[in-house]
Amino acid sequence: MTDHQHHSSDPYQLAKDAAHALREASGIDHIDIAVTLGSGWSGAADLLGTELFRIPADSIPGFQKPSVKGHVGTLRIIEAPSGARVLVLGARTHYYEGRGVSATVHGVRTAAEFGARTLVLTNGCGGLNEQWKPGSPVLITDHINFTGDSPITGATFVDQTDIYTPRLREIAKKVDPSLDEGVYMQFRGPFYETPAEVHMARVLGASLVGMSTVLEAMAAREAGLEVLGFSLVTNLAAGISPTPLNHEEVVEAGRAAAPRLAKLLSDTIHTIAKESDR
Repeated sequence: MTDHQHHSSDPYQLAKDAAHALREASGIDHIDIAVTLGSGWSGAADLLGTELFRIPADSIPGFQKPSVKGHVGTLRIIEAPSGARVLVLGARTHYYEGRGVSATVHGVRTAAEFGARTLVLTNGCGGLNEQWKPGSPVLITDHINFTGDSPITGATFVDQTDIYTPRLREIAKKVDPSLDEGVYMQFRGPFYETPAEVHMARVLGASLVGMSTVLEAMAAREAGLEVLGFSLVTNLAAGISPTPLNHEEVVEAGRAAAPRLAKLLSDTIHTIAKESDR
């Protein structure tokens, strides 16, 4: 691992290096499930089980310090009651940080190299359905990639028919029958969408707009992982909401909804873990 830069041109090798570094540092040979904690979702980690290991993400190849206030930069391995091991990716590199799409999906690829079979993606986002109050969790059924970019290059054709695994969505709906569903559209960011862009998203069939998740789901599908996605609607999107958007409000809505989100996410992961227990 002498030279991090040496492999930086090969994102797949960098993910192998990162998984190797995590194995060495933790003494744990594989994980079963990986979860990314987006805005508002961080409380769930503490309900997942017993923490076996934690490390600052930037001490592992390919991970960087987070650039957004309110985002944490820690990697944790937690043992669920079933014995399944969950890697909590508390270090998300957002596409809008300009570090390139490979950096954005590095956590996902590292989890796959570390043995994960399932990836749970969470985010905070804007909602296009007036019925969704800020603080509502919504299950992602499908997505629209509006970044103009892809984590997958060359003649690699990856089927995205059921990119958010139907079986896992059924588990989530059993855990919380009141869960609504939506289609998530990833914009490049970091600007919030204009009212006209939100209208466009709605015409195209989206009901959730945000700046993460889609590229990560694509990389996960390429790596053969099953994917489950949750959005926390932190605000009604521009033009649907009568008032302008601000980051503080987003953080506040997440804080208020935190206990419900934490329970939903941890119960869902526990159910998946029981089913997939090796």
